[in-house]
Amino acid sequence: MKRVVQALLLALTGLGLLHTALFTDLCLRYVKEGLRPVLIASGVLLLLLGLAAAAAREEAKGQGHDHDHDHSTAPRIAWLLFLPALSLLLFPPPALGAYTASRANDRPPQQGRRFDPLPHTSSPVQMTLTDFTARVRQERRQDMRGRSVRMTGFVTPAGQDGSWYLTRIIFTCCAADSQSVKVRMYGTPAPPADTWVAVTGTWHPGAAPAALDVHGIRRVPQPVNAFTDDLPLTPS
Repeated sequence: MKRVVQALLLALTGLGLLHTALFTDLCLRYVKEGLRPVLIASGVLLLLLGLAAAAAREEAKGQGHDHDHDHSTAPRIAWLLFLPALSLLLFPPPALGAYTASRANDRPPQQGRRFDPLPHTSSPVQMTLTDFTARVRQERRQDMRGRSVRMTGFVTPAGQDGSWYLTRIIFTCCAADSQSVKVRMYGTPAPPADTWVAVTGTWHPGAAPAALDVHGIRRVPQPVNAFTDDLPLTPS
């Protein structure tokens, strides 16, 4: 791989990182919001290194010391590095969804958590899937019984019988350590997999440790930062 190609690869990778982290929200498909500054700094550094390498080559060429011929030591397989660089710019990988959620580890509930009483004036109560699952599993007062709640997530099919889960995928750091939170839905047919929906219903005590009897459902845009489980949600 010639030096000019190496410089181009550095610059393309830097531009790809800047595209995903600075000019769009695509980076939030793969890492938490707090890592965006690190990606931006990495993109700037790679872009500057690529420009510096190109400038050094032109300077050497102008002085008659162009060593860009017959001195390549990088293996040919290094050309494959162009694929991820170009994908960041042109074909960013899709966000994680139902396929991943059906195979990811379930996020364990926090043990020993103390719960504030649910508000009496708000119905339905806006709630995260994490809070709902923790309350129905651990709360001794059973404040959830009979209370109408609203939760937002995407659809994950649960089996051949048409059952489904409302799901959120949560990053601790990045997509590699993702965990899922799922609540079983009863009383309504499953929308298409990966559809983002807001569901209103009441706790369904019984077989599933975290389940909801659905009273209402509507499609919603996917949040910009979909890989958290926080309120309020920010639509894309």
